[in-house]
Amino acid sequence: MNHSPEKLQAYHNRLARTRLHKVNGRVEKVIGLTVESRGPVTKIGDVCLLHGDGESALCEVVGFRQDLVVLMPLGDIGGLAPGSIVEATGESLQVTVGEGLLGRVLDGLGQPIDGLGPLSADLRVPISRDPPPPLSRPLIRSVMATGVRVIDGLLTLGRGQRVGLFAGSGVGKSTLLGMIARNSDADVNVIALIGERGREVREFIEKDLGSAIARSVVVVATSDQPPLTRIKGAFVATAIAEYFREAGKDVTLMMDSVTRFAMALREQGLAIGEPPTARGYTPSVFAALPKLLERAGTAAHGSITGIYTVLVDGDDMQDPIADAVRGILDGHIVLSRDLANRGHFPSVDPLQSVSRLMHDIVSEQQRKAASRVRAWMAAKRDAEDLIRIGAYQRGSDYLVDEALEAQQPLADWLCQNVDETSSFLATSEALMSLTKVGEPE
Repeated sequence: MNHSPEKLQAYHNRLARTRLHKVNGRVEKVIGLTVESRGPVTKIGDVCLLHGDGESALCEVVGFRQDLVVLMPLGDIGGLAPGSIVEATGESLQVTVGEGLLGRVLDGLGQPIDGLGPLSADLRVPISRDPPPPLSRPLIRSVMATGVRVIDGLLTLGRGQRVGLFAGSGVGKSTLLGMIARNSDADVNVIALIGERGREVREFIEKDLGSAIARSVVVVATSDQPPLTRIKGAFVATAIAEYFREAGKDVTLMMDSVTRFAMALREQGLAIGEPPTARGYTPSVFAALPKLLERAGTAAHGSITGIYTVLVDGDDMQDPIADAVRGILDGHIVLSRDLANRGHFPSVDPLQSVSRLMHDIVSEQQRKAASRVRAWMAAKRDAEDLIRIGAYQRGSDYLVDEALEAQQPLADWLCQNVDETSSFLATSEALMSLTKVGEPE
């Protein structure tokens, strides 16, 4: 059992203020990922303390089976034994929030793991909240510049928009997230690394995020953590983003990845006996996705722009999680393995991607320029086979002719070095110059 003394002491202090601990439970079964105990008096979502072999660990109530309480651990339970005591805290998991979180790296339960000492903030909020009521959300009317030309020019995002970054493994999604975090005009970045390899965490923070760590909060729940800790990491990051939004800030919430969050939910669901459905995912997975993703968006003051990565196995866009997430979000950006293999970065495929709010937040000239670029790309893709074998004759299709003429300038504009940034105004002007939109015929 490896929870920090500070974390356990905080729960012990709150335990002393509740009456529920007067009747403790005792462990009767440990089956797979679940612990079953007889008692204590508690409810779904409450945090309990497991005492075993002189140590304590946190767990959460996830269900009931006949007269037994079903719990899932939030850490190591190696010292657990039959008859171990289970104490109820009477409250759900909470996270510390405040300006002191900026520049910090937290674990999936919101505790610091960066060696910089305890968190200076003292406000605690529950990590599970209902999404804002639909009619309380202001309309999205302003642009959220990312500093990435292909996104700002062809897939413009608005402040408070939620978009999915769909990609297979190894096509540059983490690098693109780091680029957006460094170059965007958001006030605060909240970055959740859910189910990541432990080796990649420090690499992302030092290499991809870099100096942007000063205005960022990073929440890390690596793949070796229990599934419940990975699940909670996503909700912890969202609760932190909500705090900064309520403070009137424009927040970018980046989560890598929603797929691994869903996999952790699947592990939990199967462990407590839910029936599997598509590809083994349980019904609770598809119920939990909108509860998480709908919490981002606009508010009376401030906004949360959500960028959620989705892993697509074998680049299959019909994966159940990809399909469900695409239906919830306000757009999707697809990274192409073919472009990545050619050394094209960022490997965004504009023809498979869409921003549902772009037409509401950009000028008419930029809309026309973006449409012209898409038309060129689609025409060139349709004629690709003829072009490759030299059978295409100039003059056969004016769109293909224009696409071939603009091919190199367009490729230069779409490609961007990792350390290169471009303002939204410069991106828009370059796009219109490239397409000659607004110029006299």
